Amino acid sequence: MGPDFSTVDSAEKAEQLCAQGQLERMFLMPVEFGGQDHVQNVVYCPIGSAAEKADVDLNIIAALIQDGKVQAYSAVPVYEGNSFVPVAVDISAWHPESPDTGAFNARVAMWGSALLPDSAS
Repeated sequence: MGPDFSTVDSAEKAEQLCAQGQLERMFLMPVEFGGQDHVQNVVYCPIGSAAEKADVDLNIIAALIQDGKVQAYSAVPVYEGNSFVPVAVDISAWHPESPDTGAFNARVAMWGSALLPDSAS
């Protein structure tokens, strides 16, 4: 089922694993969409997860933004137990005036139960 980060229960532990190359920083709101390098916009995730999220953001959502189909965006980390490392990030993009038209939802599953079949909420 992949790595287990259930004992990583603080920012300090996550930063140590990041320094050891086991975790990486991920921006919830991408810099390309105006996100800042700020503690409230950063989560620690398994290596490769940030690239997977960037693929969704830059290759799918950016095109929807450019086409005017979406104007709102959220990326919400999903946590289990006391872990500081989210098991997944749920991404949503939509147009506030027509939320059913062009809405896009994706989940970047990273570890733990999020990798099990039928784990998407």
